[in-house]
Amino acid sequence: MPTLALAFCVVALGGCANMSPTGQRALSGGAIGAAGGAILGTVVAGNPAAGAAVGGAVGAGVGAALPNIERTLNGN
Repeated sequence: MPTLALAFCVVALGGCANMSPTGQRALSGGAIGAAGGAILGTVVAGNPAAGAAVGGAVGAGVGAALPNIERTLNGN
């Protein structure tokens, strides 16, 4: 079982090699948001799936928009 999990992780991470930087940020933001949302959804509402869905969507949006947010904050 651990070998299968390791193989899955290697394949999943290898799939990010040809992504654009914006796509990578959106994917990582979505993953981080989904994890945080699942935890928060469990604690607050007892529903980790709803929390993960909302957190993933928000995280992906922020990750994809991050370059524009940084440009705005830096005045460029």
